[in-house]
Amino acid sequence: MANIITGIRIVLSVALLFCPALSPIFYVLYLAAGLSDMIDGAVARKTGTVSEFGSRLDTIADIVFTSVCLMKLLPVLHVPIWLCIWIAIIAFIKLANIAIGYITQKQFISVHFMANKVTGGLLFILPLTFEFIDLRLSGAVVCVAATAAAIQEGSLIRRKAAD
Repeated sequence: MANIITGIRIVLSVALLFCPALSPIFYVLYLAAGLSDMIDGAVARKTGTVSEFGSRLDTIADIVFTSVCLMKLLPVLHVPIWLCIWIAIIAFIKLANIAIGYITQKQFISVHFMANKVTGGLLFILPLTFEFIDLRLSGAVVCVAATAAAIQEGSLIRRKAAD
């Protein structure tokens, strides 16, 4: 059941591609996809169906959702260059973490821990705040959390490789 919910998030994410950014239908699909992200793990734990496949599918769904949201939102937002550079640095750290995990453990490592969850929550609510919080402020808050999470994730991956 949890994997079906995760699959629904992928379908909802793709459907977002066909909606005008920041339109009512965009927000309905966006919120439904976000809700599915919040409940799939809980359903898996409650039903005893937690699996490596489910974890990887969740990561793929997160990547699809995030990518689609970036494709839809970046063209309609005025993102300052300093924020774009910061986001690129975070992406580089995350990619380096993936590479280090693969090189040291011969597998792609997916780390689900509190800092990543907080960052994900902040990222999720970000589009809901565009009307009343300046993107420079809200974006900086999310980037601080994402930077800390990416650094902690790298530390956990390296520590796990050393074990």
